[in-house]
Amino acid sequence: MNRILDNSVVGLALLASIGYALSSLGPKGLRMRLFSALARFAARAPEFLHLGPVARRLEGAAVKTSGSCGGCGSCDAASAPDQPADSEVRVPLARVGRRD
Repeated sequence: MNRILDNSVVGLALLASIGYALSSLGPKGLRMRLFSALARFAARAPEFLHLGPVARRLEGAAVKTSGSCGGCGSCDAASAPDQPADSEVRVPLARVGRRD
């Protein structure tokens, strides 16, 4: 019995790992389809499991648009700085810590 339980736990861990890899590293189209399918699955779950909030969060993640960099989506051309940032950061030598 312990062997079956061990194999089941390892299988679930592998499935979770594959799901995480697909959701974070996969193409955006696949990610949106995956989140939509998970949201529909959670919405069809029995009421006693209380998966309604999870379904709403997954549905929101499926339709979420991201910024041009694929990051948080809070950047746009209007919020771009007027002055280009300096490419070099200057730190006074007195502030650099020394290791002994």
